[in-house]
Amino acid sequence: MNQGWQFTRSDVNGAEAPGFDDSGWAAVNTPHTWNAADCVTKTYYRGIGWYRQSCTVPAELAGRMLYLQFAGVNQVADVWVNGKHVGRHKGGYSRFRFPVTGVLVPGQDNVIAVKVNNAHDPDIAPLSADFSFDGGIYRNVSLHAVDPLQVQMLDLAGPGVYLRQRDVSANSATVTVTTKLWNHHTDARSASVRTVITDATGTVIADQRTAAREMAPGTGADVVQTVTVSRPRLWNGVTDPYLYQANVEVHDATGGADTITDAVTEPLGLRTFKLDPATGFHLNGKPLGLHGVSLHQDLADKGWALSDADRARDFDLIQDLGANTVRMAHYQHDQNDYNLADERGIVVWAEIPLVDTVTASTGFTESTQNQLHELIRQNYNHPSIVFWGIGNEQRKDDTATNTLLGSLADIVMAEDPDRISAYADDSGTWDVGIRRHSQTFGGNQYYGWDDGGSIHDDLGEWADTVHENDPTRPLGLSEYGAGANTAHHALNPSSVDAESQWHPEEYQALFHEAAWQQLATRPFIWGTYVWNMFDFASSWRNEGGQPGINDKGLVTRDRAVRKDAFYFYRANWSTAPTLYITSRRWTRRTDAATELKVYSNADTVSATLNGSSLGGRSSASRIFRWTGVTLQPGPNTVVVTATINGETHTDTVTWSLA
Repeated sequence: MNQGWQFTRSDVNGAEAPGFDDSGWAAVNTPHTWNAADCVTKTYYRGIGWYRQSCTVPAELAGRMLYLQFAGVNQVADVWVNGKHVGRHKGGYSRFRFPVTGVLVPGQDNVIAVKVNNAHDPDIAPLSADFSFDGGIYRNVSLHAVDPLQVQMLDLAGPGVYLRQRDVSANSATVTVTTKLWNHHTDARSASVRTVITDATGTVIADQRTAAREMAPGTGADVVQTVTVSRPRLWNGVTDPYLYQANVEVHDATGGADTITDAVTEPLGLRTFKLDPATGFHLNGKPLGLHGVSLHQDLADKGWALSDADRARDFDLIQDLGANTVRMAHYQHDQNDYNLADERGIVVWAEIPLVDTVTASTGFTESTQNQLHELIRQNYNHPSIVFWGIGNEQRKDDTATNTLLGSLADIVMAEDPDRISAYADDSGTWDVGIRRHSQTFGGNQYYGWDDGGSIHDDLGEWADTVHENDPTRPLGLSEYGAGANTAHHALNPSSVDAESQWHPEEYQALFHEAAWQQLATRPFIWGTYVWNMFDFASSWRNEGGQPGINDKGLVTRDRAVRKDAFYFYRANWSTAPTLYITSRRWTRRTDAATELKVYSNADTVSATLNGSSLGGRSSASRIFRWTGVTLQPGPNTVVVTATINGETHTDTVTWSLA
């Protein structure tokens, strides 16, 4: 349902009426946001926009139950079909469905109207955050036609099938399959559920069917099956992200028939995980240091309206970096992001948009709790998800905040006791109440940047202090980073004012070199997340020569440039051959004296300047340096060479000295 919408960025009386004249509106397709251009300005539009679509539903769908699904609308959506209001959804990041059977008529023209409002609402999180809040129908829209005897479609827009793993080992895995069966017929039906587990080749490895049960009209039931997989191939992160499929069929046996009326397929990645306060994260019984990035849904010229191809490209870059975990901040992401993480073995921290502040109201509490219910129900079966995040950087450690966080931790335990509740805290101390509700927490720490201090030791000292004072609680690093404008350069800058207009790329690289040296030697830190993978829009910022941009990304907002720091992590995290000359964009020089610095996962690297040898270097830190290099007037060509995995690799840059 993405094609053929009419749009206006204003509030219009009567726009829900089928006969309303929208011929003067703009023609758009979804995903769409009205803030694609102005989200980097302090006065970006936050208010009401309208969408209308005329559509003809195929006549053969008559007799089916119809559901209109929106994958994401920010942040309040009111939907009308043929002039009838079919529902309102609050919250800008989760999927939602409205039943439209009998309102959307197969075989005739129908009019769908959607009123969207992204204005500040004191009862909806987030109230504020370090990112712009784009408005619009910014994810996919779809229509689902389902038999009345079905897997429930209205379970908070979840799949209606929930796969709980039990007793997973190399010998066997037990999976409890709960199917929310529903009979929307006006008469009783004899229904059964069949669950078939297939491997990656499509081969059936488990097949189980329940006895038929009588379903009264308008009733539902949770059908629970226990399926065993012998000698399973485990989902083993980036090493082997093996996926089975769980295929659930609903059978109608009324009158002796055997008709499949509905089918749902969900990913099944069998794995175990745990956190140890001393040794960190363990996957399938083995320690696995999680190192990765945080991710925002934002792209230059598109804002939040990313396509599936855009998301795949983002994960290509994350995979190329060598990351094995992603914190999908600060809200529920599109389903395709979690699918990509499943397929590529990326461990995920998923979270709700409870950022900065809370409103001490019943409306805010209920809305926030509902967003967590939606996050868990809709994403329960993704094997990549290990952590459910209940909040980020609450500004007050008061009763209202702690009461809310406590209720959210309880929801995680009730909805999904097998996963780990997490919280991201920026207080810098170990004893605040707001970080006590979740099973683990991460620090958002920017020593050497926003937090001041030294890039060389403060981060490690913070981690040691927290761990020593709270040794039984698993500790992660949920954010750390520094800004960089790829047009700004300086030779080994000792410090940078985060709020200034000068953010040299070289300082970001030095920051991450120092940070990783401290983090890599502390196995009790179960996971580390660079803030951020990509530069992103944050309307209130005015720094680094790029107004409205948070430039802490390892890659620019348009995905065109991988910054120097990207290649530092690639040299440390990835097994792919890496040989990269830093400061390569600093092409026009005014000082002859300089340094050559290279990131590589080679044992030794050799360099030449204008054809003359600078010698070879070895390094255990993946950082290779040649100091005391003197450039000549005019163009200077630098070539570095290394042997990696038996193959010769080269990199070259040209620097011109005025």
